[in-house]
Parts: sequence; structure tokens; C-alpha cells
Amino acid sequence: MSLRLWHAVLAASVALAPVAAAAQSAPAGPSAAVISMREQWLNPAVNSFTFRDTDKVFESRSVPRSGPVWPLVAGAPLAMPAHSTGSMVMGYDGWADRTFTNALLVMKNGKVVFENYRNKSDAATHFISFSMAKTITALLVGIALDEHKIRSLDDKAGDYVPELKAGGYGDATIRQILQMRSGVDYEERYDFGANPSLAATIHTNAIVRNQMRFADPAMTIGKKTAPGSTFNYATLDTAVLGWILERATGEKLEAYTASRLWGPLGAETDAFWMADGPPGTGRALNGMGYNAVLRDFARLGQLMLDGGKANGKQVVPAGWVGQMTTMIPFPTDSGRKTEFKGYGFQTWQVDSEPGAFSAVGLAGQFIYVHPQTRTVIVKLSYNPPVEPEWLTPEVLSYFHAIVRTPAP
Repeated sequence: MSLRLWHAVLAASVALAPVAAAAQSAPAGPSAAVISMREQWLNPAVNSFTFRDTDKVFESRSVPRSGPVWPLVAGAPLAMPAHSTGSMVMGYDGWADRTFTNALLVMKNGKVVFENYRNKSDAATHFISFSMAKTITALLVGIALDEHKIRSLDDKAGDYVPELKAGGYGDATIRQILQMRSGVDYEERYDFGANPSLAATIHTNAIVRNQMRFADPAMTIGKKTAPGSTFNYATLDTAVLGWILERATGEKLEAYTASRLWGPLGAETDAFWMADGPPGTGRALNGMGYNAVLRDFARLGQLMLDGGKANGKQVVPAGWVGQMTTMIPFPTDSGRKTEFKGYGFQTWQVDSEPGAFSAVGLAGQFIYVHPQTRTVIVKLSYNPPVEPEWLTPEVLSYFHAIVRTPAP
């Protein structure tokens, strides 16, 4: 999702008002009041709170936990480093407030050495992952591949979802879609108003009004470049992966997530996917809609650090995390944040630390994994839609200070 989304929503609020009134008269859709709440989602005045417990405002699909909980062992408390910026020197609390932090957890050598909840959140709070959900989707693709439900990453999307054959996705391979190199004519740009962009139309109709499924436009979208040739970050690509997973496995994505990942992971709390489309008939929003508690996001990070193992048990196939985190570097003129160096399978290289990788979500969500020091950092945030230029560099600088602080 684009950082320009909130400004665009504000600019389009008058134009959307008649639609909200129409939705109020449709018994199967959300009321005007619910639509209004959803339009405030990224409002920087309240997003510390709107990024939590989104199932109370949006459609959702439950992902229940099951089986034994993976116990997270407490290590000796880590002395959190100081942070310097310009003439200012601050401790953790100052940095956390400055970088819009709702919650942060650090694991070193498999033990929890720091855990902090802010702004009236706590260990039971379910936080939105935004695009960290893309990395979860890639984990599920690896599981389906290992089960031979997906035959090959070089199969075409249209082989699993025939409805895609006529459009730009028809001959894009699963591998190319995982790499955000589908080649389709889509721009992750949220322009609302009289002539909305495709991304804005999908967001409004699928998530806010629940009138369509997020992936439906993939059936007719055209092609812009040859598949595999060009990196183009597109939440629609990940939505197509979710559609492929459902067709390949014969299961709803929430059920497959629960049985293959969330239960075997040893999650301590139920999670949920946000959902699109008409209530009860839509699909899990696997490109941006996973919600879980902080400690379970940390378990996902530790699983990736441990090569797909959770509490010693192989949950994600051996070698798959290595494939996910084999990055294709960005060219120097890519236009991406200069700190972001490359992209693998729905997973980012956010710095130059050897082997480090991250799940990244809108508004400052991170699962940062640093294999050299056996460190996992989860940061759940409420960044403003238009981020200050200093924000990401200061977040990553502090991550680097954490990984270099020895475990007690």
C-alpha cells in the first residue's frame, strides 16, 4: 500500500460520500458509519489505535491456533543502546516515541531479551502486519510446493487459475510473481477522485465497500513489460498468489494458514486475515491483511532465522527460507528508499548487513532477521502516511545498534 493513500483518501472524501450513502441502503454491505471508520484507517491522529484489532471494523477470517505453544524462553534483559541523531542523544523510550513505535520485541540466540508495549497496547493486542503478510504468503507457497500441490515455481498462474489466462497474469510464472516481476500493467498508486487509479479502485471497492474481491481485476489487467524483466511492487501480485494457493490446495487460505503454519508454528494466540468482497464470501487479504500478537510475529521471525524450524520442528521446508531471501539487487537508480537494497520472494533486503532480511509493512512494520548475530527484531509502528525522510534510516540504525549489543 502506498504512503500517499491517506492524503488521497482525504482529497476524495466528498466524492465518496454518495457511495457511502448507497452502501447504507444495501443490507449486505457495510453501513455509511463503518465506511467512514474505514476511511480513517491511516489517519495519523489515531492510527496508533486503528492499526489494532481491525476485525472490529473490517471483514476478517479467523486463523485459529492449535497444538502445543512454542515456549519463548526469557533471556537476561538486554541493555538497549542509546540513539544519537544530530545533537540529540536519547534512550530507547525517546527513540521509540520518535519512530512511532507501538510495540517492540528482540530475540537473541532464541531467547526474548527485550519486550515493550506502548500506547495502551499489551501482549494480547492484535496488530495489523500490512505488507509483512506478503512474506507469510511466500512461506505458504513454499509449503504448498513441498506438498506437491504446486508442481513448480515455473508453472504459470493461468495453470492454476484459468480465469487469469486471458489477462497479463496468464503467462507470468509463480516465481516471477513471488519476485514482484509479473510484468502486468499495475502501479501501486492510490489516486482517488473522479478518475481513480486501479489501485485506488481496488482498495475502495474490495476493502472499504466490500463490493468485489481484491484479485478480480487480475483477470483483465494487461501487460506492461515481459514477465521476469522488471521489478514492480504490486499488492495485486500477492493477491494472485493467494488465489493460486487456494486453487492449488483446495482450501481457503485461512484454513491452510491455520493447519500448515499457525498451528505447527506453536502460536500462542489465534490470528486473523482481513478479508475482501461481500461479507462471508470474500477472500483473505493475503497481500496486506494478517493480524497477530507481537510474540507470534517474533515466532515467525525465529522460524525464518532457524531455516523454517519452529521449536526444533521443520514447519517450512528446509531450504525454502534460503530461496525466499536470495535477493535480486535493485539498480542504483531504482527510485526505492536508498536503504532498501534488494528483493527476494516477497521479502526485502533493507540494508547492507550480510545475510540480513526483513518482512516489511506499510507504516513501519518490521520483522528484521540478522543471521550473523542470531537476532530477530519485531517493530510494530504507526508511522504517518507521509514519512519523514529521516525515519527509516534512524529505525535501521537502531536495529544495527541492537544487533551489535552483545546478549548478556
